[in-house]
Amino acid sequence: MTLAYRTTTVDGVPVFYREAGPPGAPKLLLLHGYPASSHQYRNLMPALADRFHLVAPDYPGFGNSGVPDPSTFAYTFAHLTEVVEELLEGIGFTGPMGIYQEGYGGAIGSRLVERHPDWLRWQIIQNANAYEEGLSEAWDPLRAVWRDRTPETEAALVPLMETEGVKLIYTHGHRDIEALSPDNWNMDSWFLTRPTARRAQLDLFADFGTNVERFPAWQQWWREHRPPTLIVWGRNDIFFAPSAGKMYLRDLPDAELLELDSGHFAIEDSLEEVVTAIKTFYADRVA
Repeated sequence: MTLAYRTTTVDGVPVFYREAGPPGAPKLLLLHGYPASSHQYRNLMPALADRFHLVAPDYPGFGNSGVPDPSTFAYTFAHLTEVVEELLEGIGFTGPMGIYQEGYGGAIGSRLVERHPDWLRWQIIQNANAYEEGLSEAWDPLRAVWRDRTPETEAALVPLMETEGVKLIYTHGHRDIEALSPDNWNMDSWFLTRPTARRAQLDLFADFGTNVERFPAWQQWWREHRPPTLIVWGRNDIFFAPSAGKMYLRDLPDAELLELDSGHFAIEDSLEEVVTAIKTFYADRVA
C-alpha cells in the first residue's frame, strides 16, 4: 500500500490532501463534512487502498489546509468546489471516478458533477442529505441565518463551533461512545480556534441555503442518469431525519441502501460494515 500526505497550492491557498493506493487503480475521491477534514477517512483509506486509488482533500478553512481571510477569500460552496476541481486537475486525478460524499461533501460532490458529469462513474452517499424534508430541527438556527443574517442569528450558531458542540456531532446516536476517538473533536475544535476560522465557517453556514436551492436540480439529474449509487446511512444522525437515507430511493430506485445503528460519522464505529459494502458494491455493480 502506498500512503502519502501532500500539500499543494490552489488559488494561492495551501491545500492539504491524503493519497493512498496504487496509481492506475480505479479512482475514488473522498469528500469530507463539517466539522471534519480528510482525517475522518484515516481508517477507511488504508482499508480500501488494496482496491482503489484514493484522494481525500481538506477544503480551505478545514483541517491542514490554509485558512485565508474571509475578507479576501469567498467561503461559498461554489468556490470550495472550484478549489477541489483545480486541485484534482493539478494532480491529474480526473476522469471517471467514484465519489464518496459525507456531510458537506454531498454538496461539493454534486456541484463538482454539475461541472464535470463525465467524472462520475459511481457514488457513495454517506449521511449527505439532499432533501429539504430530510433536514432535522438541528438546522433551524441555520435556516434563520439563511432568512436574515444578523449578529443575533449568527450567535445561535456559535455552539456548533465550540468543543462540546463539535463533540456532540461526533457522538450523537453512536452505539458505543467509548469506541470513538476523542482525537476527532479535540483536533477539529483546535482547528476552529485559528484566526478567521470561525468567520469562515459562519460564511459557509450562511451559504448552505444555496445548496438547498439546488436540491431539486440534483434530484432531477439522478433520475435522468441513474449513476450506480451506494447509500450508507447512520440513521441516528443529529442533522438528518432517520428516513433521510431512504429519500434517495425516490430518484435512485436502483441504489443500494445500508442503514446503520450509528450517527453522522458512521465509519467511526461501523468501519468494517462500510468497507465490506463498498467492495461488494463495486465488484457487483461497477467493475
